[in-house]
Amino acid sequence: MRKFWGVLVVGLIGLAAPSALAETLADALIAAYRNSNLLEQNEAVLRAADEGVARAVAALRPVVQYAAATSWGRSGSDGTFTSRSTGLTTSLSLSASLTLLDFGRNRLGIAIAEQSVKATRQSLVGVEQDVLLTAVRAYVDVSLQASIVALRESNSRLIAQELQATTDRFDVGEVTRTDVALAEAALAQARSGLAAAQGSFAVAREAYKAATGKYPGRLAGLPKLPATAKSIEAARDIGLRTHPDILQSQILVKVADLQVELARAQMAPSLTGSASLSEGSSTDAGGIDSQALSLDFGQTLYAGGRLSSALRQAMAQKDQQRAGLQQAVVLIDQAIGQAWANIAVSRASIEAGDQQIRAAQVAFDGVREEAALGARTTLDVLDAEQRLLDARAGRLEAEANLYLAVYQLLSAMGLLTADHLNLGVPSYDVDSYYRAVRNAPAHSPQGEKLDRILRSIGN
Repeated sequence: MRKFWGVLVVGLIGLAAPSALAETLADALIAAYRNSNLLEQNEAVLRAADEGVARAVAALRPVVQYAAATSWGRSGSDGTFTSRSTGLTTSLSLSASLTLLDFGRNRLGIAIAEQSVKATRQSLVGVEQDVLLTAVRAYVDVSLQASIVALRESNSRLIAQELQATTDRFDVGEVTRTDVALAEAALAQARSGLAAAQGSFAVAREAYKAATGKYPGRLAGLPKLPATAKSIEAARDIGLRTHPDILQSQILVKVADLQVELARAQMAPSLTGSASLSEGSSTDAGGIDSQALSLDFGQTLYAGGRLSSALRQAMAQKDQQRAGLQQAVVLIDQAIGQAWANIAVSRASIEAGDQQIRAAQVAFDGVREEAALGARTTLDVLDAEQRLLDARAGRLEAEANLYLAVYQLLSAMGLLTADHLNLGVPSYDVDSYYRAVRNAPAHSPQGEKLDRILRSIGN
């Protein structure tokens, strides 16, 4: 279902826009959401957790079984079969059993299964955030590497021009062979840097394909940054309330508490009712019919310490989950603080980079003019060109780091989801399958609805 709607949304966008329209970050995020194998995998994990509720509900219902048997035999009283009997015996039996009293064990099992579904849903949200953040990183990296390749190409052309000018000046005796060699070395270095940038761009393209399902086309410029929070305190407050890792850990604490109750309930007695009906026939004895009703009340008095060990284990797991919750809070708080700091650093780097580019450009223009007048050497010109190149590359990297840090902050706040970003692609309906199976349908209108859901998911 998610794939179908994703294809439809992207198809409509393609029909409404010119084919030459550049790919935006939103396009990349939609493609990542639509084509993610990780999301498909974890949606299936969620459906399996939904079935856990169905199995727990089924434990409250009677179990009906039948058995059919036929046998042939002969026997003799003296061991030599001189006085023997032969016969064919058939039987058919139907039995039903129902747990009447278990001191809450089955009800606790249902509660544990329901809480496990909620925890798995939060895990799915976490996977969705990871998928979208990976797509953001891939988009930003492709854009950055493409810009650096363009910058390196421009630098190589400029140094090639410098080499030609230096060679011409050498031919008329204005500079030495050393100046020509310096320009040749600088051009070789520029071409090496260009090859490395092209390699990084190829690597970024592969990462983009892995994240979105296809190679990037012509990418649009980086869009306006999304809104996050007005202060780090506000960001931390949102993250502690909404991040899926924290919500999942809180639910797992509840599951651990229920597991302790279940371990205690396992030590209580149980009452089971059963009924059976059997019918059989024999060639020697004629028909055989029987009916039976029974009530069984029992309790495990000694199991070698197994039940006590299970209780202690459940209590230890409760402590584990509570510590895990505290650690999740620490990690999310740390992630928010780091992202906030990275944003501040990136903004400062961008501002400093702008100033550096302006200064480096003025310096380069001045050095080149002075070199033309003989007041500067070729090495001075090449050094000034390298400083300008470094300033421009640093500015591009700072802008890329800013975008990535903002989306990392959104992820740390638990807001990097398709719904929050308004991507326009329908998200996976976590309730649809659950509603269809929570009452453990077999063959019923609910079962037919379940079949329709499974077919739609398969498409």
